[in-house]
Amino acid sequence: MKRRAALAGIAALFTGACSKIADSKTGSALMDAAENWHMKAHRALANRQALAREYAPEDRSPTFRANGSRTVDTDYYREQLTNRFADWTLEVRGLVRTPLSLSMEELRALPQRTQITRHDCVEGWSAIGEWTGPQLSLLLDQAGLMEEANFIVFRCADNLNGDDYYESVDMVDAYHPQTIVAHKLNGEDIPEGNGAPLRMRIERQLGYKHPKYLTAIEAVASLDDIGAGKGGYWEDRADYQWYAGI
Repeated sequence: MKRRAALAGIAALFTGACSKIADSKTGSALMDAAENWHMKAHRALANRQALAREYAPEDRSPTFRANGSRTVDTDYYREQLTNRFADWTLEVRGLVRTPLSLSMEELRALPQRTQITRHDCVEGWSAIGEWTGPQLSLLLDQAGLMEEANFIVFRCADNLNGDDYYESVDMVDAYHPQTIVAHKLNGEDIPEGNGAPLRMRIERQLGYKHPKYLTAIEAVASLDDIGAGKGGYWEDRADYQWYAGI
């Protein structure tokens, strides 16, 4: 627990602070070095496949706060919401041998993992929830990941300030057993404000790494040509650190 607390403090420091320093070239280089150190230290102190703490059902928070986007402001999303996402599909594409297009029914028919974990937001709040969905590794193996794939990019339906939301992880987190494509929260379909119908759960990273309203999973060799090349919506715009391990 002491190690986890120390790493969480490091993550919060490098994610939420030092924006003025990061504005300079020297500051940016220092922040990049700090992020690399944080990732290496985190994975050295905690086994790459070590599990985030899982809780008992009675530990679940009375409500799980909706944060960031609360909905998707498109006609298509509103239609899908009304129809309980009967026609929603999740694509698995990019550097894969067999691209997939999976319906909600097909996702629910896959082997499922249920985990009760704590969500830690960079804003300083936490909540414990029970999440259910197939492991990401199962989908990647089914699609046949190519050797040149180094990162997984998560594409989302929500658009903020004119740009589509996205996030990404490397293969260590993609294949972590607690990285799941969740479709249930506390035994019920994920609510609209929490990312219905699908959101990622990447349990060893801070909350902004858990993208909502998921539409596609894309295997890529590099993040350089995606967005501003920093690996995520907030990383591109607010100098959030790409690796947010806790």
